Formats: sequence, structure tokens, C-alpha cells
Amino acid sequence: MNLIHALIFGIVEGITEFLPVSSTGHLLLTAKILGLAQTEFLKTFEISIQLGAILSVVVLYWRKLLVNFEVMKRIAAAFIPTGVIGLIFYKIVKTYLLESASIVIWSLLVGGIIMIAFEKWREEKPEIPEQRLEDLPYKKCVAVGIFQSLAIIPGVSRSAATILGGLYLGLNRKAIVEFSFLLAVPTMLAATGVDLIKNFSAFDVREITFLAIGFITSFATAILAIKFMISYIKKHDFTAFGIYRVAIAIIFLLAALLK
Repeated sequence: MNLIHALIFGIVEGITEFLPVSSTGHLLLTAKILGLAQTEFLKTFEISIQLGAILSVVVLYWRKLLVNFEVMKRIAAAFIPTGVIGLIFYKIVKTYLLESASIVIWSLLVGGIIMIAFEKWREEKPEIPEQRLEDLPYKKCVAVGIFQSLAIIPGVSRSAATILGGLYLGLNRKAIVEFSFLLAVPTMLAATGVDLIKNFSAFDVREITFLAIGFITSFATAILAIKFMISYIKKHDFTAFGIYRVAIAIIFLLAALLK
């Protein structure tokens, strides 16, 4: 890895973390395009730079995240199932799933098809009135956390799983998108914290510099991505993201066949 690689990874992470397209999947495919092997450092790097994107949520939503106790309680309720499942499967994900480009590609493809079909099904549903995050039922918050746990499979997308899950549960589109942003904070802090504690002492100064560059770049681009997403959902559904996922998956499948 070099400085340019770190910048590219940071941009990819920041843009994709809060869009329903799988940031982890895009980072794995980016590494493949750049010809970088999935070393222990690269795996940790891909997980750790998510902290930059998470900081952008704290900066933009600090009142709801750090001051509004009712919202905090609902985020905590949603995080519990994700945290438990993540701890159980951490080793399997880090050792096996984060090395498989094929899992990412098929997850993008299947997830994209599901997203398109889901939005087609929802066309006949009446518009859900606007909801306040502090009024969301706890049962639904926990259910969203269970949906989020599906994202331990690279390529599924944490935001896609939570957003579609929330919409299926009857939550308003804006409410579940913002809830997904906030739920990312404890989820990614936990995942990144565990990984950094286990591996940080093994990194040299040069690798720590790469982590810093990826962190800063992902933070800056994530702020733009969040603002785009909030603006986008006011007039559009998620069909375009589903089409994008399918297109990316097909491109990589064809590239693999043509080798």
C-alpha cells in the first residue's frame, strides 16, 4: 500500500458507508482492482477507516446522538443484537469472509435484486407519515438491529439491511435512514475498537500514517455522502442503488469469466 492507495480507500469508504451499496464490499473490490492482497494490515485498515465516516455522523447529528436520551436508548436497543452476533462471528468474518471477492459480488447481486423487488412492492403502499426517532417502538428498534446483523456478510451492506428492514417494519423513509446513520456509530465503534485493540501494536509508523490518511479522507467524503442521501430520499426511492449493485456485480462476474 502507498499514500495514493490510502486516499482512494478513504474516498471509497466515505462515499459508500452510508449508501445502501456496501462499503466493505467496495473496499474489497477496490483492493482487488489495485492488486493489493488481503493482508492482516489491509483487513484492519479497511475496518478502521470506517471510524472517519462514523465521526461525520457524530459531527452532523451530535444533538440526537449525545443529548437526546430517548434516541440514545433506542440506538442502544438496536445495537444489542448486532453486538452479540458480531462478537460471535468476528473471527469467522475476519478470517474467511473478508478474503472472498466472490461472496461480495454475489451479495451485491442478490441484494440489488431484492432492493429493486422491494421498492416495486412498496409502490402500492401508502406513504408513511413522518416519525420522530425518539418515538420509535423499542421492538422495531431491536428488529432493525437484527436486520443490521445480516451485514456481517461482506457485500450485503449495513445501511441497506437496516433501511430495507426498517421500511418493511413500517418506519418512515427519512426516519429509518437517519436511524441507520446513528446506529452505525456504536456498531462501527465496536467493530473497529475490537480490531484495533487486537492489531494496533503490530503496525509500524508508515502503516499508522496510512490509517490516518484513510481516516481523514473518509470523514470528509462521508459528510458529503450523508447530505446527498438525505436530499436524495426526499424525491427518490432506492431502486437506482439496486440497479447499481446489480450492474457492478455483473461487471465483476463477466471480468472473472473473461480471465
